[in-house]
Amino acid sequence: MFTPRAPRIGVIGYGYIGRYLCQQIQENPEWGLELAFVWNRDTSKLSDLRPGLALDDLAQLGSRWPDLVVECAHPDISRQYGETILRTADYLPLSVNAMADAELEARLVAAAKTHEKRIFIPHGALIGLDNLVEVRDMWQEVTITFRKHPNNIDFSESGIDGSNISEPTIVYDGPVRGIAQQFPRNVNTMTTCALATVGLDRCRAVLEADPSLEVAIAEVRAVGKDGSIHESRKVQPVVGVSGTEMLAAQVGSVLRAAGVTLPGINFA
Repeated sequence: MFTPRAPRIGVIGYGYIGRYLCQQIQENPEWGLELAFVWNRDTSKLSDLRPGLALDDLAQLGSRWPDLVVECAHPDISRQYGETILRTADYLPLSVNAMADAELEARLVAAAKTHEKRIFIPHGALIGLDNLVEVRDMWQEVTITFRKHPNNIDFSESGIDGSNISEPTIVYDGPVRGIAQQFPRNVNTMTTCALATVGLDRCRAVLEADPSLEVAIAEVRAVGKDGSIHESRKVQPVVGVSGTEMLAAQVGSVLRAAGVTLPGINFA
């Protein structure tokens, strides 16, 4: 009797997210997943892995035969290795803002089609992604708004001094493609929303820094060509630049991309 092998997962980046993902895969054998490799720029951080898991040269990832590669490191991974990954495996880039580079997006999509592989976009903090995607051709206009304390926004690439913000301030209002370049660590979910609906040049992004907030607020308003309206609002505690549900959301995306279903109730 033929028994299919467990899907093999390659993990790029062994920081906060990557380490958690690796631990969860190894501690939940009922998922039926197997780690193919783990790569990290600083190899000294991989010392706690079992022998044979660490990958020294990311260009050689094909030698580990991964079925799905998860990027948990930086958008530059997609730029430098995205096409290499897609020659061998499906690809789940958690740094979705890499797709704000139109040329890179085109290259990755072309590579995926050539090698018959898939690119998975994680839902992140976006509520109702399935509903938005199912009728994506219907949307006339879409706005996604984030409101956060300035301490929970990474201003390092924006040219803005967040420490000077003493009252609610709109620090960006414009196309998602622009905010993905100015605030790349903060707005992966905005890029996901744009890809799911009207595109990065038509989807409007608003980022408000509000010193009075102790939570992160994410709001989406999509207006359909037929007058229908989709609205969602999410309020949650925040750690660093991300909401507290971030780890669970990323693991959920990995399980869906790997095709994991468990006995009992599942949602289609």
